[in-house]
Amino acid sequence: MITYLDFEKPLAELAERVAQLRETADQGAIDISAEVARLEAKAEAQLKATYARLTPWQKTQVARHPARPHLKDYIAGFVADFMPLAGDRAFADDKAIIGGLGRIGGRRCMVIGHEKGDDTASRLRHNFGMAKPEGYRKAIRLMELADRFRLPVVTLVDTSGAFPGIQAEERGQAEAIARSTETCLAVGVPLIAAVVGEGGSGGAVALAAANRVLMFEHAVYSVISPEGCASILWRTSDKAADAAEAMKVTAQDLKKLDVIDRIVAEPLGGAHRDRVGAIAALEQALGEELDALATETPDALRQARRAKFLAIG
Repeated sequence: MITYLDFEKPLAELAERVAQLRETADQGAIDISAEVARLEAKAEAQLKATYARLTPWQKTQVARHPARPHLKDYIAGFVADFMPLAGDRAFADDKAIIGGLGRIGGRRCMVIGHEKGDDTASRLRHNFGMAKPEGYRKAIRLMELADRFRLPVVTLVDTSGAFPGIQAEERGQAEAIARSTETCLAVGVPLIAAVVGEGGSGGAVALAAANRVLMFEHAVYSVISPEGCASILWRTSDKAADAAEAMKVTAQDLKKLDVIDRIVAEPLGGAHRDRVGAIAALEQALGEELDALATETPDALRQARRAKFLAIG
């Protein structure tokens, strides 16, 4: 069953009417197939119209939809022979970041990303995708391992930000994020990042300082959440929609600003409506980018990455 967002209320009403008509038809009272077909066509047209004019705040809501595919779904969908590698070899294994070896389109690579979880128990286990220092140190370890064995790195970004708790700060959260970003820029292998949901603050950049940065059509990427920005500027989160507009958080805005390199189209109505289609679209895009960077030398990859990020702003 689809969970409808606030701005999708008209779509929800149409879906409810269609369901009621189908129930009536199943009872065999009258033939209403023509009316059902008409309403379904109207619902599809309204869905297209709604998603063609989403505001930045509405896109933020879509990016956070609980039914969107998460890292484990992408791994199950297109990473063959995945072998998870755990721990930072210093403190603990942070389950907000998952990484390991696998194959994408037959090409060996290291896959690292944020995992938010998809129900209460898994969200708590993965800390809602908010990594602690040991998570970023795990990412560093895996990127360096990939560099040593000349394997490309693919990162999937989906986090509201790094975990801001006291214990994380005590264990060096800021340093871990900075060193993870530094490692992204230093490795001599192709590094491709994809923002698949939320890309929040330094917690996202720590895995996204890449040769190629991809972004789903309805994903968002920003230095702070719209609610956080509104709380700072207007002292109220009620202005989140205004903040989202001003911050240029959407894939379309960020492509114009050259912050990202490629927008990956989502199925009609967002990735949560067709998870299989969204996963296939990302697999194709990642495969094309891996092929394009396969012949680049380590020095060329580092130099291109450095030039890319120095040019931003």
